[in-house]
Amino acid sequence: MPTKFADLAKEPKDLLEEDYTTKVSLKCKKAAGPVTVTIESERASGGQLSSKIGTKFSYGALSFDKVQLKADGGQVLETSLKPAPGLKVSFKGNKGADLCVDYTRGNLVSTGVLDVKEMSKVSGSATLGLPSGVILGGSLTYGLSGKTGVTAFDVGGSYGSGPIFASVTTASKMSQFNIAMLYKVSPVMTLASLTTHSSAKACNVLAVGGAYKASFADLKAKVGSDGIVSAVLVKDVAPKVTLTASGSVSTSDFSNFKYGVGIVM
Repeated sequence: MPTKFADLAKEPKDLLEEDYTTKVSLKCKKAAGPVTVTIESERASGGQLSSKIGTKFSYGALSFDKVQLKADGGQVLETSLKPAPGLKVSFKGNKGADLCVDYTRGNLVSTGVLDVKEMSKVSGSATLGLPSGVILGGSLTYGLSGKTGVTAFDVGGSYGSGPIFASVTTASKMSQFNIAMLYKVSPVMTLASLTTHSSAKACNVLAVGGAYKASFADLKAKVGSDGIVSAVLVKDVAPKVTLTASGSVSTSDFSNFKYGVGIVM
């Protein structure tokens, strides 16, 4: 399956990072004809509530993937257009503004991003999938202002076969190696790990954990080298209503327990 360079380790990362939260939130989605409206509310640690409202819709060939207003006055605009087969041109505006181009042809995936607000940098990446299940790729960032020239360059690859998946990518101009691994023990249990390796630290275990599809809910748990143990329960409590309950605690200080609860409907 064609994969972007930024997504080479997506499956293990999603298992070990998604759903874990320390926030209390409510997200409501409602389709109104061709328009989808989303309202999200979060409770801050001090008890204050903040909300944001967003929508997405299409107008002809132009897709408005995200139009959002935030409580602090911030605005988000994301649009996309597919002018030719395999080609996608998009704009992402938040605090910055990026013009993005994605092109897919067979097993080749290439991307390009230009900072159109500050005109400070342009970046690109490419990956190529091989019949053996190996995906190889690289990325490069070129500074246009301030620190000009090549400011970042990295390479990586992944391999998947049956229940096994592994990826190796570099960071910080190839001075660090990131390794992500995933193993599907059974149809209901999956294990994963994320580690980094550099001259400063031979092995840093970001997270080791797993997911289990129980009869009553989906369960996830992980632990990192920082001694933080986290667990998540995801359950459909009603049709189109999903509850996510998460908790984390340090093995050195059980009094510092943090929790999060989220409802999506």
